[in-house]
Amino acid sequence: MKQENSKTSKETEKERIRKRYTKGRAENAEYIPAKEQKSLFDSDEEMRVAVYARVSTLNTQQTSSQVIQEKYYEDFVSRQKGWELVNIYSDEGISGTSLKNRDAFKQMIEDCQKGGIDLIVVKSVSRFTRNVKDGRASIDMLTDLNPPVGVWFENERIYSLSNDRAFILDLMMSLAAEESRAKSAAMEISLKMRFEHQILLTPPLLGYDNDENGELIVNEDEAKIVKLIFRMYQRGYSTKDIAEKLTALGLSTKAGNKIWSQGSVLGILQNEKHCGRVLTWKTFTTSYKTHKKRKNRGERDQYLYYDHHEAIISPDDFNAVQKMIANSKYGGHSFMPELYTITEGFLKGFVSVNPRWASFTPDDYRITSKKVSISDIIEKKPTINNNYQGYEIVRSQFLGRFNVVSITLTPTRTRIDTIENKDVPGEKFEKSYTIAPRIRISGATIKKFSFSEYVELLIHPLRKLAAVRICENTHKNAIKWGIQKNGSIYSRCIGGTAFVDTLYGLFDLKPSLKYRFRGAVKKIDTENIALFDLSEPEILSESGVIYPIEWEDSFGKDYYNTSDNNINEIGSKLRKYNTEPDIYPTSDKTITSEIKQLIEYFNENSEEIS
Repeated sequence: MKQENSKTSKETEKERIRKRYTKGRAENAEYIPAKEQKSLFDSDEEMRVAVYARVSTLNTQQTSSQVIQEKYYEDFVSRQKGWELVNIYSDEGISGTSLKNRDAFKQMIEDCQKGGIDLIVVKSVSRFTRNVKDGRASIDMLTDLNPPVGVWFENERIYSLSNDRAFILDLMMSLAAEESRAKSAAMEISLKMRFEHQILLTPPLLGYDNDENGELIVNEDEAKIVKLIFRMYQRGYSTKDIAEKLTALGLSTKAGNKIWSQGSVLGILQNEKHCGRVLTWKTFTTSYKTHKKRKNRGERDQYLYYDHHEAIISPDDFNAVQKMIANSKYGGHSFMPELYTITEGFLKGFVSVNPRWASFTPDDYRITSKKVSISDIIEKKPTINNNYQGYEIVRSQFLGRFNVVSITLTPTRTRIDTIENKDVPGEKFEKSYTIAPRIRISGATIKKFSFSEYVELLIHPLRKLAAVRICENTHKNAIKWGIQKNGSIYSRCIGGTAFVDTLYGLFDLKPSLKYRFRGAVKKIDTENIALFDLSEPEILSESGVIYPIEWEDSFGKDYYNTSDNNINEIGSKLRKYNTEPDIYPTSDKTITSEIKQLIEYFNENSEEIS
């Protein structure tokens, strides 16, 4: 019953609405029609006109196009009755996919908002915008002004204030945006093909001129500036020191600037072209809309061409400088980073380590060690005395956790503390801290040595061993491992921001875990050496110690049971180093001499060079 009543009510309402809208015009009403909308070019009204012109590159052909556009529209506006040219706004060398750097466009919009413009004339939709979102927002904003400002797109013959403009204008802006995307994709393909066929990009670079084919030819005077920069950095000068010296000498950058910055110096030090190489696709554009560039970290194919052109700096000097730059942020800039390997004796194949080194990869350590030790890796098997039959052998590691010879690696951690708000009693908030990775050698290890503040850390990547021995504080790789206070010896944390991550990668450790490695101290020849087995780590966690599965039913590797006689026989050659690094940079003596000669040359010829 209710449904029938509801249906009847709806039909009654519909009939009432029909009668209301079928009534004729009331006799007491006067019809007043809207004004006829005249065509833009049929109107005799005065119009204050702005012209917008844009080209996307700065090459000479585009510059001529810009000039031609401006001249054309001056004539175009002058031929229209009642039109007055207010200004021509030009953006040169600017993309249309973003408003970010289009200063002339933004100034034009601002002038429209101030009421000084009635009409904008532009060649095409693509000249106005290649971004649908920005274009629609700009058109809508101009339309909403009082009085509204129209835009005339000449190529498409679209007037933005026409009633039927919305759909076709949005369509044209979408097509312009798609065209820009397609051009960006085509450019990437073109670059890839160029790089594959050694058609390389060689923009102006200090130390070189470009010949008619774009190839790099050494500029002798500029090459001397490049060499001075490298030599001073190799000698230990900072980029700031070098920039100040170059400025004081009155030397010019490639762009002719006589005021040098640290960034300009660093850019020269890091440019591989100075050693005759060319690396392609160092950076790439992440989006055709934003044009933001990002360093290529494997997102694009790269080619590194060797011996592409004449070098100013040897490849070895260039490689050495890159390692110095990588180490400088960890305080290791004052000397040339080099991997040294012990070539003979008990520690043959061990590589000396400096925790401030960030420039060497796990493979660098493996290769360096392998060169001298691959034939000496022998897996020793433990022996059990038959006199102990009937007894169960228990690993000593299970019998004590403290006062043991050990080395601990702690990764980067985040600590969250709860802190009371001093301003609001009873209120607390959390504060997070990043704790840098570190190395710690146990106090029990230190006590087995005649105390010295400094030690050298060595690793054997192939045998998965680490060693520690006393050294002087003047040693390049000296590490402060302990402190003696009030007659007691305390272990000291060793900062490892630069090196601990390398250790984790070198020995296949999980970067989120804290590890402890057991060891033993042996006297070799007349020297104490602490050895640590890195193949059987304990994991230190909040819930306790997690032991390796190998400890369940085996006695472990017998690295620490070598007889004292055998150790003493081979220990006499312990301190013999491989004094030739993997790279062969210019010697300190030659570097010092060249710096002196170059500075003398510039002092005598600065006016001619500048």
